[in-house]
Amino acid sequence: MKMKKYTAPSIAEAMKLVRSELGDDAVIINSKVVVTKKLFGLVRHKNFEVLAGVDRIDSKPSSRFPDLQANTEFIKPTELPQQTKVHIDDSFTNELKSEISDLKLMLQSMQRDAKLSELPEEILLFIDYLKRQELDDELITAISDELFVHHQNSESPLSNQIMEKIAKGVLIKKLAELPLGGLSYRKKYINVLGPTGVGKTTTIAKMAARCVLEKKKKIGFITTDTYRIAAIEQLKTYANLLQAPVEVVYNANDYQQAIEKFANLDLVFIDTAGRNYKEARYINDLKKIINFNEEVESYLVLSLTSKESDMEAIIKQFNEFAIGKFIFTKVDETNSIGTMYNLMIKYNKGLAYYTNGQEVPEDIEEANLDNLLELFFQGEFK
Repeated sequence: MKMKKYTAPSIAEAMKLVRSELGDDAVIINSKVVVTKKLFGLVRHKNFEVLAGVDRIDSKPSSRFPDLQANTEFIKPTELPQQTKVHIDDSFTNELKSEISDLKLMLQSMQRDAKLSELPEEILLFIDYLKRQELDDELITAISDELFVHHQNSESPLSNQIMEKIAKGVLIKKLAELPLGGLSYRKKYINVLGPTGVGKTTTIAKMAARCVLEKKKKIGFITTDTYRIAAIEQLKTYANLLQAPVEVVYNANDYQQAIEKFANLDLVFIDTAGRNYKEARYINDLKKIINFNEEVESYLVLSLTSKESDMEAIIKQFNEFAIGKFIFTKVDETNSIGTMYNLMIKYNKGLAYYTNGQEVPEDIEEANLDNLLELFFQGEFK
């Protein structure tokens, strides 16, 4: 296939260039809007980039099919085989389905880009903000479609406030049914899970401090993180400040004894070992120590500084546990928070808290729909 890239001020002009050089049989492989900035970003110029290709097919007749003569003798119907079976390889069928699916996606992309070509620059810049926040493509498409409809029906340009309101409306539809909010106080044992480096121990201290200071609860700590001495000392420091007991457990018997010691407490926070939970053996180690019964409320802690694909691998490993909600940490250490919304929607999990600093107990927010929507637009878009 011969392929070439064309750039023009509009889709129509780009298509003219494609047809004039590659002909009517050309196929559009990809198209996108390209915005270039000049004069320190004060002047912006919009172009459309189209990648097109065409197959060169030899038009000469094949020698395998000679011209039929007038005296050609045809086979009589009675001489045809009675049963003829045509076998189509499954791999060929799957490949054909894949190609059809790719063509559909390509067509949808072209239709979406054609819509975008009709949008003014301020809307394109808003959509670019959504992309920089790493919001999922499906969510961006849904928001873009709403922006397109409002643009078509509006006689004046859409302001940033209106575009933000439209985007929030789409997110509300996706998030409204998910459980949001912190501890329920209906279960005694608060099990906090997550990989190494996400800030589990500090997050537990923030949650526990709120229970003591705001709810006047009697609390205790259990830690299974016997791999890092510093982690145990850190938890003991927080426990001393809150005047709460700590038990370090190495196996299931230790865990059961700690449960019995804490029988008179209101809440018990369980700090699990930070390990590489992409490996199933560490999940099995957890199951051997902790009793995941109906008295346990479990949360999965993830850091927003991690790659989305890595977080998905962690979530899948913890699928067999009854994870109630996510807790996202290090919101203050990243410029893009779209991953938080992507994972909640994709895995149908709510959010308990998100943390935005190291201060205990200040830098933690209990999730609700309003602050989640405001959080998304606190970046450079403002």
